[in-house]
Amino acid sequence: MCYESHKKAPETLVNVSGQVYNTRMTNELVSSKYTFACDPDECDCLIEVTSSDGFGFPSGVVEITCPCGRKPTLLSVQNATIQPTNERNTMETETQTPTVPESYNANLLVTYKVIRGYADAEYATDKVASIEWSLHNGRESQKRVSQLLGNVEAVKEIILEAYADSSDQETLQAIAEALGIELINEVQFTASIEVSGTYSYNILDGESLDDLEELVSESLYADSNNGNICIDDTEVCNVRES
Repeated sequence: MCYESHKKAPETLVNVSGQVYNTRMTNELVSSKYTFACDPDECDCLIEVTSSDGFGFPSGVVEITCPCGRKPTLLSVQNATIQPTNERNTMETETQTPTVPESYNANLLVTYKVIRGYADAEYATDKVASIEWSLHNGRESQKRVSQLLGNVEAVKEIILEAYADSSDQETLQAIAEALGIELINEVQFTASIEVSGTYSYNILDGESLDDLEELVSESLYADSNNGNICIDDTEVCNVRES
């Protein structure tokens, strides 16, 4: 959400926290940095968004969507500046040392809740540094699990495609069993069924053959007694008088 201007900015006086900046002299865009935190029990994601004033959140609305799909909580809003593109590219080539907040204490003891599925939660106390490493290792593990699941899915597709023509189906079965893959292939199908019957109506009641297609559609339906076949949709068409 960072806004970059490639044109020479007009001279404008901007007041930020009681300080006045000349945008032509500083050649920087006044902006705000928003810090969000997602559900610590489910996602525990920290998100920072820097938005130039006038090109950020709509009036009265300060919210984003986390990659996990939840709405994270806004923690803080700080004044910030967006540097010009040429200066930013120069800084990106240099090694930057992160700024450590003055109140940060890696040895601070923190009590937190340990969730163990549906069992009763436990409360543990540990140093901030240890918790940081646990969170880091957890995120890395999640990335690795996602990657491995993707690899297993790719192996499944390879086995399903090669199984019928393979001369060593036993080996393919062993690989699938080792990876917990069910060799089930899904095929979409369309089938037609010809149905004939008799429709009786009383001409004195105002009924006619014009209602035949609607009556047949309301009366007929398709179902399956085979657990491997699922009927998703049915349509009655081409209803005609014999």
